[in-house]
Amino acid sequence: MDYRVINCTSIVKIITHTDSLFEGNYSVDPYQNCEFGCQYCDSSFEKTIYIKKNIRDVLKKELDTIQNGRIIIGSVHDPYQNSEKRFNLTKTVLKTLKEYNFSCHILTKSPLILRDIPLISDLECLATISFSSLNDQVVRIFEPDVPSPDDRLQTIKKLRAQGIKAGLAMIPVLPYITDSEVGHIVQAAHNVDAQYLLHKHLELKGDQHTHFRNLIKMHYPYLLAKYDILYKSNIAPGEKYINDLNATFSKQCKEFHIPGKIPSAR
Repeated sequence: MDYRVINCTSIVKIITHTDSLFEGNYSVDPYQNCEFGCQYCDSSFEKTIYIKKNIRDVLKKELDTIQNGRIIIGSVHDPYQNSEKRFNLTKTVLKTLKEYNFSCHILTKSPLILRDIPLISDLECLATISFSSLNDQVVRIFEPDVPSPDDRLQTIKKLRAQGIKAGLAMIPVLPYITDSEVGHIVQAAHNVDAQYLLHKHLELKGDQHTHFRNLIKMHYPYLLAKYDILYKSNIAPGEKYINDLNATFSKQCKEFHIPGKIPSAR
């Protein structure tokens, strides 16, 4: 992996649509690109991680110009990828948000977030740990460089033990591969005291459509025809699949008394 230090000109993005999934008003990605290499991510082909060395100055300047709200940290690239151990950009962002009294919602797959518990505890902050599967074999195919599912579950448990608002996200749900795990995911969320459980179906954008299709052909050839029918040339699966998936999550979450959404942004 190649690291390149840059000066960024902007860091805060305004979320112009209603963010019903993560309930954010703005987003910040401390790093450009990601080392985790998740095979369903449309940035998984990038081999250069850009380090925004002037992130604090740019963030302070932009926070001076926007209304208070909830900032999503890591909306595209994981803020606690391995680079964070060395460069501490996410910690810098959290310290700056504390100065300005902004709330935040951290999205990550990494237990490294536990390092910042003292800082997160002083913020109005949500932490969501994401999964695509609890099955180690599936994870090795689609998330080869990501911490194990058990490590991620324990991360939620430790965050909750420290009084931090934390939940689980099954994102993305891989049709015909991980959608059968919904019940297990919901039960796992319940077992670690997750306060909510989010989910979203797999989307295939641009070149990712071809890349993911090749993965299915290699590892699940018997599913290739079903994927071609489900996605055709579209980004998302068919409406019936999405509705059925939503209904399954709703039923399972009600059974375990886990909300299927997070608290609204203030």
